[in-house]
Amino acid sequence: MTYLAKRILFAAFAVVFSTALLHADSGDPSVRVARLHAVQGNVSIQPSDEQQWTQAANNYPISTGDRIYSDQNSRAEIQMGNLVARVWQTTDLTMTNLADQLTQMGLAQGSLRVHTFSLNPGEQVEVDTPNGTLMVTQPGDFRVDSYTGDGGTIVTVNSGQLEVTGPGVSQYVGAGQSVQLTGTNPIQLVSQQMPGLDAFDRWSIDRDHHILNARSVQYVGRGVVGYDDLDDYGSWADTPEYGPVWYPASVAVDWVPYRYGHWVWIGPWGWTWVEEEPWGYAPFHYGRWALIGSRWGWVPGPVVAVPVWAPAFVVFAGGDGFGAGISAWFPLGPGEPFYPWYHCSPAYIRNINVTNINITRIRNVTVVNNYNYFINHVNNVNNVHINYANRERAFTAVNSSAFASARPVHENLVHVDPQQINRAQVIPHPMVSPTLEAKVPHPVRAVAVPVARPMVQVHARTAVPVQNPVQTPAPHPQPVAPVARGPQRPLTTTNQPPRPVEPRSLIGRTPPPPQGPSFEQRQQAMQAHPGRPLEPQQIENLRQGRPAGQMQDREWPPHPQPMARPEARPQPPRR
Repeated sequence: MTYLAKRILFAAFAVVFSTALLHADSGDPSVRVARLHAVQGNVSIQPSDEQQWTQAANNYPISTGDRIYSDQNSRAEIQMGNLVARVWQTTDLTMTNLADQLTQMGLAQGSLRVHTFSLNPGEQVEVDTPNGTLMVTQPGDFRVDSYTGDGGTIVTVNSGQLEVTGPGVSQYVGAGQSVQLTGTNPIQLVSQQMPGLDAFDRWSIDRDHHILNARSVQYVGRGVVGYDDLDDYGSWADTPEYGPVWYPASVAVDWVPYRYGHWVWIGPWGWTWVEEEPWGYAPFHYGRWALIGSRWGWVPGPVVAVPVWAPAFVVFAGGDGFGAGISAWFPLGPGEPFYPWYHCSPAYIRNINVTNINITRIRNVTVVNNYNYFINHVNNVNNVHINYANRERAFTAVNSSAFASARPVHENLVHVDPQQINRAQVIPHPMVSPTLEAKVPHPVRAVAVPVARPMVQVHARTAVPVQNPVQTPAPHPQPVAPVARGPQRPLTTTNQPPRPVEPRSLIGRTPPPPQGPSFEQRQQAMQAHPGRPLEPQQIENLRQGRPAGQMQDREWPPHPQPMARPEARPQPPRR
């Protein structure tokens, strides 16, 4: 089959697979995980199940419940495929819910700019603020500034359309309009002049141009997070076997995929790779890697509307006789199926493979014709034997303590010889429980916001929205320092009013997910099965104050059984 014919086949099945993603099992992890990017200054992350803050790093995956604080003179970008959110200085933002069809963010204070490039059918984008809820009704670009004290919230729509809702109000705000929200119950909404541009706006516009003008989008689609950096750090070439392949421009002499970075623990996926390469988010969380000639190339797989993100497309290795206290892995090659080490349904396994491997190239199975064959055989290790292409050429091993503590891999490599590699067995995951360092690699002691997370107060939609906001001019909040960009919108400055010691309440329309057990509780429950993320029913048991209980999923491959030792025969007494 020619490459063009394959592309046509991929396009035909893209709609089917994208539709299947919308009806995934309720216990499946989200197929969408955000990327923290373009970090400048002091930016911190409070993981979803931890109170401690950690210093943010580029390419860190952001998921439901994670909280981000951008300090003075700092900023960062959160990429989510068809949507990007940017935070400016002194901004407190929580990713309240990042699900397949819902993006819900909570802005407690500071400045947020959101650009929605497109909306899939049924998709919702919601921003909760202390003074009201913002729902995206038409894709576009808008900015939200939420001030401490009684400064209220200013919403500016540059393009697209929002619906502003809350107790006693429901109003559409269209392109070229700016409104101020004050109060909570009831909420007052009044029109403002469009503010002038400041440094945050100009930076956001430049970043949008970089994303929209990236040529790599034609090879991967906008759903692949991080594609916009590929143009700057490598080049594409067509190959007869794999189609388009991306080659990094310059790497270290001993470079192989999944060697320059570290492992962290992110629920519900568990062990997750965080790469050091600035371009690495897309190539290490989508597609496959192949050694083509003497160069490593990334094979992105088919272009689909909703690709499925993975914590790392690797195979873990170990087992009895390989080496005590060593954790090892190697990257999956084109056509090699991925079996997750975390809870998921058969539909999820199908989608994560089909959207990341060329459909006609999955080894041992023709997925298009009979996916059940793949599921039945991949669940029976006796019927599956895969000669992994990258096993010997990209085998990486570290001490298990370095693995569990998020230490840089290339600085803690353990030498393994070919005989050890041959003896290593494929295992479902390392039998290594995460330490606190795997959740909080670089602790931050002083973050100028309350440790407790903002609470979301859900309101019912009672008013009927009207098309045009009230046109009554409103007095502008008085800036607390000279404003550099004009009088329309006050800046967040170093002389802003004192921050509250108690967390602010946010007004939302969608109930947030229930708060899960803490990392410490999960860590204790995982001792029965080290390195295996808890399953949904185990997490719910902990949430209800009960013991986690036994896991129900069947892992593939099963953990190797210890080698049988020959019985020691009694020796005759020595004379």
